[in-house]
Amino acid sequence: MNKDPLHGITLERMLTELVDEFGWEDLAYRIRINCFSQNPSIKSSLKFLRRTPWARTKVEVLYKQFLGLQDRERRI
Repeated sequence: MNKDPLHGITLERMLTELVDEFGWEDLAYRIRINCFSQNPSIKSSLKFLRRTPWARTKVEVLYKQFLGLQDRERRI
């Protein structure tokens, strides 16, 4: 059994869920990269994240935190 919480989750799904939850403006505040603040779109952001490992890592870390928040809300 794979213990990686991101196993099987695509970058597109992560980004879409984060944008749905926080919106582009808040996402740009949380992760300061231009593709989230200047004419943001899923397509352009995915292109940037796929070729920029440090930025992708920041998205993955935020997504893991987001998953943790969801788990806590379900337990309440």
